[in-house]
Amino acid sequence: MMEAIAFYLFSVITIGMFAIVVFSKNALYAMSALAGGMIAISGFFFMLDADFLGAVQIIVYTGAVMALYAFGMMFFDTTKDVKENIKEGKIVNALWISAVVILIVIVSIPFISDHIMLDASTSHYTVIGANNPQAVGIFLFTKYLVQFELAAVMLLVAMIAGIILVSKKMDISLTTTVEEKIEKEEFQIKDTK
Repeated sequence: MMEAIAFYLFSVITIGMFAIVVFSKNALYAMSALAGGMIAISGFFFMLDADFLGAVQIIVYTGAVMALYAFGMMFFDTTKDVKENIKEGKIVNALWISAVVILIVIVSIPFISDHIMLDASTSHYTVIGANNPQAVGIFLFTKYLVQFELAAVMLLVAMIAGIILVSKKMDISLTTTVEEKIEKEEFQIKDTK
């Protein structure tokens, strides 16, 4: 019963956080919600007794989102007040309705689940040593070595592409900033004459 409640609680939190990511117009709110959603996902791993994967989820993905958050604070002008106008509260109402529906489902599970119960020995599969970081490392570098290296190369390519895209945008923004300054100085010189 407690596992079901925890599962639905983490589900509501995760879906709510990612809904904020999708519907928020403020980049900083979206990145904060993305970090919260990644932390909520780690709760699923801890529920499945995969402590190593839960810790990796928090460290790697939430750390990556925090790095994204830092870059977002550097690149976006956060001094401007961004006012979010939620039209007629549709998003808030949708979140409340979905939370109430999930709560009703959670409360009704004990009454419905008497007929749906599975044998505990067949419903949960465990791999001996899968939670041990050393066993995970040996498994990754023996059976899944090619896939692991392919993922590393893909991440490297994505990082290089991101650097190239950002450098092009920075060149354009620096150029326009210098041109705007020159135009303002020329306009001020004309006004003084």
